[in-house]
Amino acid sequence: MAAQQKERSAKTAAKRKARGEEELRMHAMAGTRQALADLMAWHGIEEQGEAITLMIHHLHALGPQKSAPLLTPPRHVIELSQNVSLAFHRKSLLMIQQDPGDDWVYPGL
Repeated sequence: MAAQQKERSAKTAAKRKARGEEELRMHAMAGTRQALADLMAWHGIEEQGEAITLMIHHLHALGPQKSAPLLTPPRHVIELSQNVSLAFHRKSLLMIQQDPGDDWVYPGL
């Protein structure tokens, strides 16, 4: 029985190699796994590989311009509140008053 399993594995590996099939792996955080699970549930897809393959092919079909917004990573925007900005400004002025920085030395004086 073990020989038959090895033969099947070898045959499967040969088919995959002949088709140019390659295994893709990725690590995903819980939020990404949940998003994939939701997408699969919404569309009745049972295999992760199938869902990911479909997404890649559909994105590719959109072309470079239409797929660009979907592949642009979100950037975090840091906005300081007016209170924090004012406190920072006041502390900066206080520090400048305490140590105004380098003294100017005028040559020839």
